[in-house]
This record gives sequence, C-alpha cells and structure tokens, in this order.
Amino acid sequence: MKPELHTEVTKSGILLDRELSQLTFNRRVMAQAEDPNIPLLERLRYLCIVSSNMDEFFEVRVASLLAAGSIGGSLAGHPALAANLERIGKECHALVERQYEILNNDVLPALREAGVHLLRDSDRNEAQRAWVKEYFDREVRPLLTPIGLDPAHPFPQVVNKSLNFIVSLSGKDAFGRGTAIAIVKAPRVLPRVIKLPDEISGDGVSFCLLSSVIHAHISDLFAGREVIAYSQFRVTRDSDLWVDEDEVKNLRQALKGELVGRQFGTSVRLEVARNCPPELSQFLLDQFNLDQSRLYRVNGPVNLVRLSEMIDHVKQPELRFPPFFPGLAHKAIGNDIFAALTKHDILLHHPYQSFQTVIDFIRSAAYDPSVVAIKQTIYRTGMNSDLMESLITAAKMGKEVTVIVELMARFDEEANINWADKLEQAGAQVVYGVVGLKTHAKVALVIRREEGSLRFYAHLGTGNYHPTTTKLYTDFGLLTANQDLAVEVNEVFIHLTSLTKPHNLNHLWLAPFGLQSEIIKAIRNEAKIARSGRRGRIIVKVNALVDESVIRALYAASTDGVKIDLIVRGACTLKPGVPGLSENIKVRSVIGRFLEHSRIYYFRNDLAHDVYLASADWMSRNLFRRVEVAFPVLDRALKRRVIAEGLNPYLKDNTNAWELEPTGHYARRKPRGKQTPFSAQQYLMHSLGTPGAEVGE
Repeated sequence: MKPELHTEVTKSGILLDRELSQLTFNRRVMAQAEDPNIPLLERLRYLCIVSSNMDEFFEVRVASLLAAGSIGGSLAGHPALAANLERIGKECHALVERQYEILNNDVLPALREAGVHLLRDSDRNEAQRAWVKEYFDREVRPLLTPIGLDPAHPFPQVVNKSLNFIVSLSGKDAFGRGTAIAIVKAPRVLPRVIKLPDEISGDGVSFCLLSSVIHAHISDLFAGREVIAYSQFRVTRDSDLWVDEDEVKNLRQALKGELVGRQFGTSVRLEVARNCPPELSQFLLDQFNLDQSRLYRVNGPVNLVRLSEMIDHVKQPELRFPPFFPGLAHKAIGNDIFAALTKHDILLHHPYQSFQTVIDFIRSAAYDPSVVAIKQTIYRTGMNSDLMESLITAAKMGKEVTVIVELMARFDEEANINWADKLEQAGAQVVYGVVGLKTHAKVALVIRREEGSLRFYAHLGTGNYHPTTTKLYTDFGLLTANQDLAVEVNEVFIHLTSLTKPHNLNHLWLAPFGLQSEIIKAIRNEAKIARSGRRGRIIVKVNALVDESVIRALYAASTDGVKIDLIVRGACTLKPGVPGLSENIKVRSVIGRFLEHSRIYYFRNDLAHDVYLASADWMSRNLFRRVEVAFPVLDRALKRRVIAEGLNPYLKDNTNAWELEPTGHYARRKPRGKQTPFSAQQYLMHSLGTPGAEVGE
C-alpha cells in the first residue's frame, strides 16, 4: 500500500527519529570497512553493503516520505516533513562523503599494496591502454547507442540505478545542427568490472571499471565533434511496488506489469561524478525533476555495489575471512528425521549449524510414502532452491502440497512469481496470502499417516527459506513433532487459505490479530512482578524497534523496575537510559561477519523463563500489516540453548557491539582494563561450527 503521511512522533521527546536511526545503522556497517583488523576484501564488501543499503533507503524510505508529502501537493504544506527530509539529506551526504573517503584513502591503497589494482585511465600503462582500447572496440562500442538530444530525440527513459553518461559537445552535428548534449547508456549486459589479462597486470591482479573504459574512449563515439565535458550519472527511483489489491482480479498478473514500471518510478536521487560541470548536473536535475539537495557528487564510481564483482574475482585467501564450515546437526539425527523428531525437538542455529537439516526435512517428506501433505510459506527463496524443487517433486508424486507464496516480497517478486508458476504447473495449490497483508511468517508443516492416524511435524523459523541468506544471516529454526504446537501451525495455514478467523491459539502469537497485544501483555506482566518486589527481566533481540505502543510499554516497565536489555541491529527509536523514563533499559547493536537476523523474546516470568522465537520485528508494519508468527520454545534444554547462544553472548560482546545513548549516538564497546576481547559471532563459530574448521575475523 502507498505510504501514509509521515507523522513526527519525535516531537514528544521520547522517541528517536526512525530514518536517522536507520542511517546510523549504516554508519556502524561502514565502521567495519574502517577496521584494519578485518581482511581487505571484506572491508570493500562492507562498503558495497552500505551502498546497497543506501539504494534501498532511497528507493523505499525517502521515496515514501516524498510520496507522503506529495499528497498535499508539495512539501511546503508539510513543514515537519520538509525539516525531517532536510536532516536526512544532510546525514546522507555526510555518510556518502565518508564512504568514498574510506574507499579512496584506505581500502584501494591497501589493496594496491596487496597486489590488487583498480586502474583508472591515468593509472594504466601503454600495454594496458592498448588492451582496453581493443576491448572497447570489440565488446563495448558495438553495444552503445549515443543519443544526441533534439526535438526528434528527447531525453530518453533512464532505468533505475543504471549507469549512464551525459556528454557536452561543441560544433555542429552531421546535419549542421548544434545539438549540444548527448546521452550514452551503458548496456546492462556488460560486466561493470573487467579483469585485465595476467600478462599485462604487473605485480598482482588488475581490474578496470566499465565506466572507466567508456570514459577513456567516449570521444570515439562522436566523430567530427569535440567532447567538451562529460560525466557518468545514475538516478535512483521509487521502487516500492503498488497495486490496488481491492481492484485487481489477478495479483500475479498485476505485479508482472508493475515490475516493468518499477524501473521508471519517480526519481528520488541523482548521482554524478564529482567533476561534473554544474550546467550538466543542473540539466539532469531538471530532467528528473529534482532539486539540488537530491544531487550527490561522488569521488569514484556512481555505483559502489558493482565493486562486489571484483571481490569475487580475487583469489588471495588472506584478503578474505577465513572459511567457516557450519556444524552438521543432521549427523546426530540419523537417517529418519521423523523418528528423531518423535523423540525430541531439534533446534537449529544458522549459519553456525547447517540449513541442510531443513532441506532434508522437506526432501524426506517429498519422497516418504507415508507423507500425505506438505504446507509451507515462502517469502524469500531465491532463483535456485532445493526446497522449492522438493515441493515440486512432492506435488508431482501426488501429495497434497500447499504453498503460501508472498508475491509482494520486496525485490523478490519476480523469483516468487516464477516459483508460483512452476508449483502450479506441478499440481501444487498456490495461495498468495491475504490481500493487504504480507505473509512474512516462516513455517512449514508435514502431515504423515502413521498407524491409521495423522501426525503433524513442523518447522518454524526466524529467517527465510533462502539457500544463500541461511549462510550469511543468523537465524533460529525449530523442528518439532509436538502435536499441540504443530496442530496450531496447521490452523495458521487453514486461516491463510480459507481467510476465516483463526481458532484460539494457545501457543502461537499471530499477527495481525494478537501479536502486539501478547507482547505488551508479557511486558506488563514483568512490570507487575517487579512492582510486587520480585525480579522482572526482559531480553529481546530484533532487527528493528519502532512500534510506539510497545516502546511505551517498555518505558512503563522500566519505571516499575524491570531490567531490560534490547539487542536491536538496525533502526531503534526507543531512547535508553533516560532518568524517570528508561533508566533500566539498555540498547545495543551487534555488527559482525554475519547479518544478525534472529528475533528472540525472553521474559523471566517468575522463573518460567518464557522464550519466543519469531519472524516479526517490533515494528507497526510487522505487528499489523503482515502475517507473522511468534512461537514458544517449550523444551527446557532448548530454552537454555536459545538463551546461551542467542542472547547471553551478545550481551557479553565487547568487540562488535555498539551501545545506544539517549541522544541517538552509538558508542562502540571496547574491552576495559584487563577484559578479554569477546565476539559473540566468533564464540558461536567456535562452539557450533565443524570441529577443526578455520574461523575468524
């Protein structure tokens, strides 16, 4: 749905600004690129991650704020929103400026010393220039289509985040007209990072960027004209898909059309080279209907994300994190996962333990003759997925396969549409969730016929069924044959497919119906315990905390004496440590080798030690505009594992942890005095990874 007008809840003084908090998270990621203890290619990767994060920030958050302002015609009618956008813009400019300083002054010089060269035209020797010239003539020039602007050739459509060039020309064209400006689009089929042959690379390995290749030979495209000035440029557009779900009859077909339009959404940011002449940058701003505050002059390539291609080509292992091999939990399961689950639940902690166990669970179900049905939600799964192939196999073998595919999963819409097509062709029942709500829950259910009756087996997780992210994101997953829990998972599927009100759930907390109220109820219970003189304790690990009602409940619990620790990776609008408001609340963020993604809610509850794992962050969108599931860990030993692996190490971390101050500033934790440095992720890699495997940062 289109965004509502941004309201400035920060004026009450009890909340931090959400967008600035998100940008502060990117500052923490960027600090990894500044850390000399991290291998060089990984430092470069962090810079690429920051660029990717910033792209999405503009495509979604900034675009939403601008769209909200446009409801009234202009930002002039929304002074609070305009002031907020100005603050955001200043921080974005400062962040980008620092990002390129790190790239040019730290990372690239250090890589050169290590034998990895990213060559500009001025850096290339005669042999290298000759090779680049030949490469341009053979591979690049035939695919370029320079467009001289005149009434018959207006400014062309420019694809979101694509590489382009603006060129200022002198003299007259072949028809005697003074066309002064041309646009050159870089074809997306061309690699953005080009590896030079070893024989001309010198001491190490050498690369050049496609932008540099085109820069060096751009005059070759305009025979008989003089190139006066030129610059690369890139425009970022609103990329939040929107369809009127109340009007469309076929959401999948409507989304297919919207995916094309996404490339040409409303412009929100323009990036140009730092030396781009003012008249050219102003011309572009006018074309994209942007003001000067949306212009970003960068000292390097306009898209740092593309440098990740260079990382993939470099072979020196010392420039990367040492390899890590996850523990193989399925070894202890044996050959029959269903028999193992009948004896006990299985808790998996990714990426420290392999996701292969979950893949084996679904694959075993696909081929097991006793399995009669499989149900699964899909939010993100990628273009290649063994899980999805197993579901297709199960459907072809005649099993009842039901898949809830979320078509509106941002930036994964195309992959999900493709899987939906394949599943339906195989005979699976594909459902697209609930209109107006994203199905974000991560649950799977297997139903077997055993001794004449049906038995339920379930997987519930905090992360997506995605083969790549399971190696990079920290998440928990629970495999269980607990019938009380598994039957409730089935009720969730019936609710999603039939659109009927879910039956009373005794174990699962389900959004949008009761998740927020259950969270607040648990917080208030700890406050009640504390008021009675007993110990109240809450520990929560989420990716974001911005829901105002939950924050106010936490503030109230703090004033009642509940000790609260919040581990929030990204945006957090709660102010910790404010006397009389939040003095018993501490907030920290952990940034490391892996992306912290697991959601854990812990309430001491008079030594009952309630532990919930969830798909939901504490954001209004998760609590009210998505289908989310929080599930309890009932086995006492597994509860202790979640606390010992998912919470305590992060509270102890003094290497990768940042503590939030009431001002919104984050201070990095460092070992004090004789304290031993401790990294939660490093500890878990050693504890849960395959014995003897290399780990480290």
